[in-house]
Amino acid sequence: MKENVFLPQKLEVAAFARDGEVLTGEWPAASLSRLAEAAAPESPAANWPAVQWTLTGERREPRGTEAQIWLHMQASATVQLTCQRCLQPVQESLSVSRWFRFVHDEKTAAELDADSEDDVLVLTRHLDARELVEDELLLALPLVPRHEECPQPLALPAAELLPDGEDADALPHPFAALAALKSRSPKQ
Repeated sequence: MKENVFLPQKLEVAAFARDGEVLTGEWPAASLSRLAEAAAPESPAANWPAVQWTLTGERREPRGTEAQIWLHMQASATVQLTCQRCLQPVQESLSVSRWFRFVHDEKTAAELDADSEDDVLVLTRHLDARELVEDELLLALPLVPRHEECPQPLALPAAELLPDGEDADALPHPFAALAALKSRSPKQ
């Protein structure tokens, strides 16, 4: 009997789950182009460690219902993003562990997804696991990447950049001219 060979870029999820298979591997971070686009300019994705991933298929047979197809995906990556405080590269460690249930149609997926903490996807002939891993890592990126404590001092506010001896209160207020115009306008 021929044993199935499973490829992550063309994963036959139903057979993978039926056989209870496990795939593990790594990809260069630069090969995940959408993730690489998030890189700090000073630290391109080509310099990042490889993305580690594991896929585990599972077929569950609850009583009274048809068998369910599940895929567990785990992935980890170390990325360099731009700190939103100091604009220098900041290293972020990403770790994702997600369960995906596969169903046969969009309607069922939409109904089940609303009530489930796990993701529900429509079963396709082939799943590109690389895209799935990349999608989940993108969702794990911090909204505002920043250092806990920036390595370089931050730029001083404008008031602290005044030449010695000048008082911030002595400078003209930027809206003073607008206030003067408003007070001169006729009242209706």
